[in-house]
Amino acid sequence: MEHHITLPSKPRVVSEEGTQGVYEIDSLYPGYGHTLGNSLRRIILSSLPGATVTQVKIEGVPHEFAAIEGARETIMEILLNLKRVHFVLHGDEAQTISLVAKGSGEVTAKSFNLPSQVEIVNLDQHIADLSGKATLEIEATIERGLGYVPRETLTKEKVDIGTIALDATFTPIRRVNYEVENMRVGDRTDFNRLRILIETNGTVSPREALESSIEMMIHQLKAVIGFQESLEEIEMTRDETPVAGVSEATKIKIADLELSTRITSALEEAGIKSAAGLARKSADALKELDGIGDKAVEEIVAALSRFGLALKSE
Repeated sequence: MEHHITLPSKPRVVSEEGTQGVYEIDSLYPGYGHTLGNSLRRIILSSLPGATVTQVKIEGVPHEFAAIEGARETIMEILLNLKRVHFVLHGDEAQTISLVAKGSGEVTAKSFNLPSQVEIVNLDQHIADLSGKATLEIEATIERGLGYVPRETLTKEKVDIGTIALDATFTPIRRVNYEVENMRVGDRTDFNRLRILIETNGTVSPREALESSIEMMIHQLKAVIGFQESLEEIEMTRDETPVAGVSEATKIKIADLELSTRITSALEEAGIKSAAGLARKSADALKELDGIGDKAVEEIVAALSRFGLALKSE
């Protein structure tokens, strides 16, 4: 009896509210709900890039245990508030943002001067409360990265005096949960429905997070389809040293051999796409193809020898 695997549905939006989204994928083959759900959850949490504050300079403050006169918050609290600001960074270059606040009042993320490459999603994020004639001057470095990076890793080189390095949580994801339930497909009731909940910090939408994670997974899996081609069958002519190794020969396309158009077309029609594939054929096997005769075989042998390859011996 033929075993047929039903393919799943595309993701369906159950709900999208602000930074939260719930999506469902139906008709997953039994067991595939957890296989797919767990894989996507791990990719979403570990592999989506984001931007955050990695270094801060506060005028007149040598380290994070100091204090600012006239500020209600300690330096540690101000740094924590800075880490709650959600950034979008266009491009991969680190950027510097700055803020100068004087006198009484609340300081929020809106007070930052931003270069064109930096956006702040939550401009109303509280930074500090100042009173009297207090002055707060902050310069912060925004960088792009993946996952969580402790400050020891970020600051391999010595930082300047007065520069405070921070642990960096780059991920734009707040949480990801999934659940699997059974559903009916045809006569069977043990197919899976995967429901996945994604909450972001607002710098990416939950839908973008899901789409990116699916694309990443497919991209990774595509890379491991098939086995590396072995060229052990290829016999090199005695006097010639091989020029092309295993991986090089698979990269050499038929078109690169500079054969006549007629021969190139005949080989490609026969499904022979690379020099490695050609070298696995014998002269007799090639002559069975339409448009390949003795003269064509001579031309092929000469072209292969330029790359240190030869046809298979009989």
